[in-house]
Amino acid sequence: MIGLFSIGGQAQQLQAYIDEAQSNNPEIQAFELRYNRAEEKVNEADWIPNTEISAGYFVSTPETRTGAQQARIGVKQMLPWFGTITARENYATSMADAEYVEISIAKRTLALSVSQSYYRLYAIRAKQEVLEENIQLLNTYERLALTSVEVGKASAVDVLRLQIRQNEMQQKIEVLEEEYSAEQTVLNNLLNKEKNALITIPTEMNIPEIDSINTLDGLALNPELLKYDKLYESVAKSELLNQREGLPMIGFGVDYLPVSERTDAFPSDNGKDILMPMVSVSIPIFNNRYKSISKQNELRQQEINLQKDERLNALESVFAKAVSQRNQSRIGYNTQAKNLKQAIYAEQILIKNYETGTIDFNDVLDIQELQLKFQINQIEAINNYYLQSAIVNYLIN
Repeated sequence: MIGLFSIGGQAQQLQAYIDEAQSNNPEIQAFELRYNRAEEKVNEADWIPNTEISAGYFVSTPETRTGAQQARIGVKQMLPWFGTITARENYATSMADAEYVEISIAKRTLALSVSQSYYRLYAIRAKQEVLEENIQLLNTYERLALTSVEVGKASAVDVLRLQIRQNEMQQKIEVLEEEYSAEQTVLNNLLNKEKNALITIPTEMNIPEIDSINTLDGLALNPELLKYDKLYESVAKSELLNQREGLPMIGFGVDYLPVSERTDAFPSDNGKDILMPMVSVSIPIFNNRYKSISKQNELRQQEINLQKDERLNALESVFAKAVSQRNQSRIGYNTQAKNLKQAIYAEQILIKNYETGTIDFNDVLDIQELQLKFQINQIEAINNYYLQSAIVNYLIN
């Protein structure tokens, strides 16, 4: 099924499809879940090492002045250096920010795919309408040819040629219907809807007289480039965390030793249990691991900067090509419009010649073929103009 509407509602309808796709598309939903998982890692980062609890029983009890020690029970808690947990949380947050940029990229890519599929559907339907119009035109010529055959001014071959041309056009219409059905499925899959769901496309599209001014200034805000900034920042946070983890850890604990009373003597504090608070420090003396991680982080940041430069160059090339092809489409459209006017004028001359009995149906077929060619070229120029505009919007808007 297909719905048609005027060009005035084109932008609103297309934006509605884009919004619907971004709300329903499984890939976007998967990216959002990845971001939610990355956000949850911020909570995961708020942890300290496990509390150590130990217990031991003296098989051979050591004797002390106040009695024999029977067992030892200890509790110890190591704590990371000041700021380590905060650094860990900051690193997790930076990774979540990088995942959020991936959502923006996916949404832009989806919007581009929806727009391009939408414009292709318009082009297919527009070509079908042009072919239908030309079939009607050939029907008119066929009636003229039949009349000419009756008066001996044309042959039956001329009629057959006109009918063959109509058959060819009908074949193209049917082939285009298959293309439309496939493209409709593509768009509905992007919308995550039934493949035969109604798609509303414009009845007419034209190339605007003046293009909006597009510069590369907006390219710096493209998520594909912002992604590298977020990755660079995450590596910087990783290095801060690495430096914190390379600092000592402080431990606090207490040992409890139960003591049995002596029966052979009665010293002061006889049988008094022992409680021994303790402080420990874990020092990373062999810290080659942390030095290596710092070096890796430095190299990673250099790699990210080079990747960003390479991607910027690639996007600038895509932008320049899209703007150029859009301008070429405008040039082609204007040229085809001029040619179409001249072909219509030639057709009018042929019709007038028919009134004087000098019509040549070979010329009729040639002019009709030219008209169809110019009309199809116009549609393709419009389609390509909007396809390239969608790429420009993806890059800088």
